[in-house]
Amino acid sequence: MKTRLLALALLAAASLAHAQAPEWKKLRIGVEGAYPPFSEIGPDGKLKGFEIELLQAYCAEMKAQCTLVQQDFDGLIPALQSRKVDAIFASVSITEERQKVIAFSKPYYNTPARLIAKAGVKLEPTAAGLKGKKIGVQRGTTHETYATKTFTQSEIVRYASQDQVFLDLKSGRIDATLMDSPAGDFGFLKKPEGKGFAFSGAAILDDKIFGVGTGVGMRKADEATLAKKFNAAIDAVQANGTFKKLADKYFDYDIAPRTKQ
Repeated sequence: MKTRLLALALLAAASLAHAQAPEWKKLRIGVEGAYPPFSEIGPDGKLKGFEIELLQAYCAEMKAQCTLVQQDFDGLIPALQSRKVDAIFASVSITEERQKVIAFSKPYYNTPARLIAKAGVKLEPTAAGLKGKKIGVQRGTTHETYATKTFTQSEIVRYASQDQVFLDLKSGRIDATLMDSPAGDFGFLKKPEGKGFAFSGAAILDDKIFGVGTGVGMRKADEATLAKKFNAAIDAVQANGTFKKLADKYFDYDIAPRTKQ
């Protein structure tokens, strides 16, 4: 009898756990809104950009109602951990360090980092090449990690947003910024305020720090269910041509992931 009761109790617990497993029909997604062309606030006050449109495609594929929650980049992971959002979709690189804290989907895009400085100024992204220079980076990013580790003879100046970095770069308070190449290209160089500035030095690809690409961040406890849904959506949007259509709208070069997970 005790064995039978125990079996029934275990069956009931398993059924309850299954019933309580999230179906993810409604999702709160943390986004930044200050990282063009990936995400930014338009003149109408609404979020727009490559990642915003791509996320909409993923949510449609998952048949999920997604609510976008705007947050400073360095507050995204804390917001995820405190359950203010269910996932992060904000150009978050899949790195070993971040994987100790949160889980990720497979990568959905990958681009190199570049230095931006005044046009004609030749800088090399090495400790010696940037000796004595002030390098601006956005706080909480892999670019901050790389700059701190690599540019050991430079002064690393940290900012809450990339827009603040651009303001100080234009005013001459810093010598260069290290950031993702498309964001630098579209968010600054191709705008009027970027006149007189250009990429400087070689492109930087460092899988150990920058990771193998950008992925959807989520809590480790939700990985089994939520990552599966996002991975399926990523594959479907890639296969049906929507990813390429959106990428071609914003970029004139390939941003597809270099590796698969």
